[in-house]
Amino acid sequence: MKTMPPARRDQEIADVLDNLRRVFKVVHRYSKRAEKVGGLTGPQVWAMKVLAESAPIRVTDLARRMYLHPSTVVGILDRLEQQGQVTRTRSEKDHRVVTVSLTAKGRETVSKVPRIAQGLLLKGLEELSDGDLQTASEGLRRLVVILGVEGMPPPLLLSPEVNVPGGKIDDPGSRTGEHA
Repeated sequence: MKTMPPARRDQEIADVLDNLRRVFKVVHRYSKRAEKVGGLTGPQVWAMKVLAESAPIRVTDLARRMYLHPSTVVGILDRLEQQGQVTRTRSEKDHRVVTVSLTAKGRETVSKVPRIAQGLLLKGLEELSDGDLQTASEGLRRLVVILGVEGMPPPLLLSPEVNVPGGKIDDPGSRTGEHA
């Protein structure tokens, strides 16, 4: 295996950090715009955007489309339902099946809120070739190892929620003022 000249290696490291900064900045910008326009979190807007494309949809199918654990999506839907943005309907034939749809208020809200980073990321990742997806995944796994956070439940972007059963965790970094 060939090694890079030190100047080239330094440039590659700078490029990785600059690209991470760009990603964090755009995710933050999209989430802030969505919050300002609709008063919703990024994950809530993301769920509503998916619902606008495919409702009525079963909660489990919505979770699969969002690549989130169903209990995480239920928490998002609970808050949206409290705000009158969505409605859930239990199947008459099978009471275990629940579908979710946007209300009129939800359709109005979703028409006003801008696109969000999660949706753009998901669309882009789904369009990658298998090889490019594996390369991106391995690179991010290595960054997680470098930061020593392999066991950390994955938080949703700019949200206190995490993608695990139970929905929320106590983030030790939030007590010390540290945020990724």
